This record gives sequence, structure tokens and C-alpha cells, in this order.
Amino acid sequence: MITKAALLKCSIKQFTQFGSKHVTLDDLANELGISKKTIYSFFKNKEDLVASSVESLINEFKEDINRVIKSNGKDPILSVILIYQRGFEYLKYFKPSFLFGLEKYYPKANKLYDDFIEELANTIVLDLLKKGKALGDVKKDINVELVVKIYFFRIDNVLFKKDNLFETYSEEALFKHLVIYNLKGIIASYYSNSYFE
Repeated sequence: MITKAALLKCSIKQFTQFGSKHVTLDDLANELGISKKTIYSFFKNKEDLVASSVESLINEFKEDINRVIKSNGKDPILSVILIYQRGFEYLKYFKPSFLFGLEKYYPKANKLYDDFIEELANTIVLDLLKKGKALGDVKKDINVELVVKIYFFRIDNVLFKKDNLFETYSEEALFKHLVIYNLKGIIASYYSNSYFE
């Protein structure tokens, strides 16, 4: 008998690789060797399954974020770097159609995703940069709220705007250009960590 966790794991893999709109419940049932009726025993409909899949991904990433902050609490700049590095590891496996499909076809799942992206940039990262500024790691004249709005809010849109940039550039190059180089521009001259060497 399949578990809800196993169904979610398979759904996440299929949705992120092929797009949630392109993967049918029949596809999932065939992949798992179960009936579609079994899927309905766990989820009301496909939207519920897609939303639960997105929520599961978000919760996993939030656990990673909490571990990063707990392990590097005395260095908020390093925490920002490690959070986005982990985020890039997630995003490189997403097909753009996954995120675009959420926006177009699954409003409940899209709201969960949008709310998380908002929280990530405008609460978690902003708070870390404010702590970095209070510690003197960020230049005094830097407006960290503006930095977040310009450079750290909706990086996913930059990566997937027209093309999947992961198909053109390495994860390392994208990470350096979108995260490291932008942070280098705002840090105090004395601050350093292994990513800036």
C-alpha cells in the first residue's frame, strides 16, 4: 500500500521536472502502480495535490533555512549566502513550466509559493542583512530594504524569465552573479568569508 509521503515524493519529482499541468493523475498512478482512486483517498483533487507538493517543498527548504541560520547565527551575511546556495540547488531541478503552471492553473499552490518567496526575501533575508548592518558587516550607507527589493526578491523570475538560465550557465556562475557579487557591493571593507576570496 502506498503512503501519502511516497505519493507526495513522486508528485514533487514529476511536477518539478515536467510541470504540474503536464503531469496527470493517471501519469502519477501509472508511475506508482496504483489506481487514480488511491490518489483521491489522500487528496481531494489535483489542485490539492499540487498545493500539498508545493507546501512540502517549502517546508523542506524552511528546515534547511533554519539549520543554516542556527549554524551560522553569528555571521548573517554567510547565512544569506548559504540560504541562496541551497535555494539554487532546489531551483536547478525545476523546469520553468512548473512555476509558470502554478501561476496559470493552480492559484492555491501559487499563493503558497508567492507567500514563501515574499517571506524569504522581505523577512528572512532582510532581517539577516539588518543584523549584518548592525554588526558593521554591511556598509553604513546601504539601504538594505532596497538591496533586497532589487537583488534578492524573486530571483526565480530572473532565472526563469524567458529561458531557463540553468540551461545556458552553470549553477556556480549564476550563483556568483546573482548572490555573491551583489553582496560584495554592500559589505564593509574588512568583512570576508570563504565565498569572497
